[in-house]
Amino acid sequence: MSNILLMIGGLGPTELVIILVILLVLFGGSRLPSLAKGLGESIRTFKQGINEDVDETKDKSK
Repeated sequence: MSNILLMIGGLGPTELVIILVILLVLFGGSRLPSLAKGLGESIRTFKQGINEDVDETKDKSK
């Protein structure tokens, strides 16, 4: 399963390490956890909005 995740978008382990190093240089180690938390919350909110929209669409079609 982890091999599949690494292959998504053609990104291999080397490219992911390079991206992580660049992020560390740009934002520093202390800011990365807060950035990851904010990204996670944004994705969660986006998914909730999509689910609410799907629920409203189903209700209207009844």
